[in-house]
Amino acid sequence: MANLILLLQQYGVLIVFAVVLVEQIGLPIPAFPLLIVAGALSVDGDTSWASVLVVSMVACLISDYFWFRAGRHYGKRILKLLCRISLSPDYCVSQTEDNFNRWGPKALVVAKFIPGFNTIAPPLAGAMGTSNARFLSFSIAGGLMWSGTGIGIGSFFHTSIDQVLDILSTMGTTALIVLGVLLLMFVSFKYVERKRFHQSVQVDRITVEELQKLIDQGLEPVLVDARSVTAQMLEPAIPGALIFNGGEPIPAIASLPKDRYIIVYCSCPNDVSAAHVAKELHTHGYKRAKPLHGGLDAWNAAFAPAPLEVVEELSQGIQQ
Repeated sequence: MANLILLLQQYGVLIVFAVVLVEQIGLPIPAFPLLIVAGALSVDGDTSWASVLVVSMVACLISDYFWFRAGRHYGKRILKLLCRISLSPDYCVSQTEDNFNRWGPKALVVAKFIPGFNTIAPPLAGAMGTSNARFLSFSIAGGLMWSGTGIGIGSFFHTSIDQVLDILSTMGTTALIVLGVLLLMFVSFKYVERKRFHQSVQVDRITVEELQKLIDQGLEPVLVDARSVTAQMLEPAIPGALIFNGGEPIPAIASLPKDRYIIVYCSCPNDVSAAHVAKELHTHGYKRAKPLHGGLDAWNAAFAPAPLEVVEELSQGIQQ
């Protein structure tokens, strides 16, 4: 640990840049505590707070703009990828979509303070068509606020932080082991949280092929769109699908017989939003409500090659 502190004192700017960049890219590396330590060291002149602030903002901007361009080019697909590799539960995409839709690009100013939101907000801004100038202005403001807050906290509480660093210095390798164990515990906690969430939305899925059979048998399944408002703006709903807006079942669903087949779809990883809505419908007596395996992507893959009149015929059959 003494060597680590020495490196931070001698090459603090480079270390801060590397750690912040990696953390902003999406890896579970705690960069904010490093900014606090760098801020504390700047009081004693071991580092320059201005240099730390600049390199931290540059690292944030590089990561943000990378994800912004990825979102602009790949759209919804990059959001699904981020949620799959994230340690946060898969509902992070839909939550971020709703938050971004409510606040717009201004949400980038505070995004870095919200776990999960900080990585998904930039590509979502790109997917939503935010202009480069508007994105960069809010991204720079957000990086400045986040970096400045960390450095400011370290500067204000530098006496206490210096004491902690002195203790860690005397611990040597033991301190590195302790920090490693704490990081492992954090990652394990997030993993367990993700597994518990998956278990909470365990419900039988229905495939597109099984849905086609229901339609062919004249059972007239009802399609329900469980996506967020933002997701519906990015990609149109299946023609004839009912829009679920959360809370109690919408009147169009509440008027259906309890034995009606209700197929809920979304565009999120592992169909979690659709599964959540299907389980909610189960509590209201709709035991035949099922999430569509693969969601909207599976539907589009199955029916996009078909002639337009075939898709319209299927949609009309669902509406009846």
